[in-house]
Amino acid sequence: MIRLNTLALAFSLLPFAATAASGADLNITVKDVHNSTGTVYLVVYEESNFGKPQLAKVRQKAPAVKGDITFVVHDLPAGRYAVSSYQDENGNGKLDTNSLGVPTEGFGFSNDAQPAGGPPKFNQAAFDFDGKANKSISFSLNY
Repeated sequence: MIRLNTLALAFSLLPFAATAASGADLNITVKDVHNSTGTVYLVVYEESNFGKPQLAKVRQKAPAVKGDITFVVHDLPAGRYAVSSYQDENGNGKLDTNSLGVPTEGFGFSNDAQPAGGPPKFNQAAFDFDGKANKSISFSLNY
């Protein structure tokens, strides 16, 4: 009798398990990585934390490979996001700049938003993600 009740309970929970966490994925392709040196970092921001990687919605990294690298963000909730990425060629964990503040390593933003005297504004790099269907975006690193 106990076995039958346990089995019945297990089968009654199956519909909930199948529908539990099934959100959409965001596939982000970082294009034009110049070489296989170092690491490529990727950050997904909401507007309130744009430019503050420590507060970002998502942070990922992958070994650099020449060409394109695709990152997958699983189960991202619906929202408006912007993405930034850079290639840390010397392994110091940051985007290096020269004495004028100009990056000396590859960097890029969603929508291929271009900086003008500083990083682009959130709205220049922003895109909408409905959280229901998988979405793919891509942008290039600038060197």
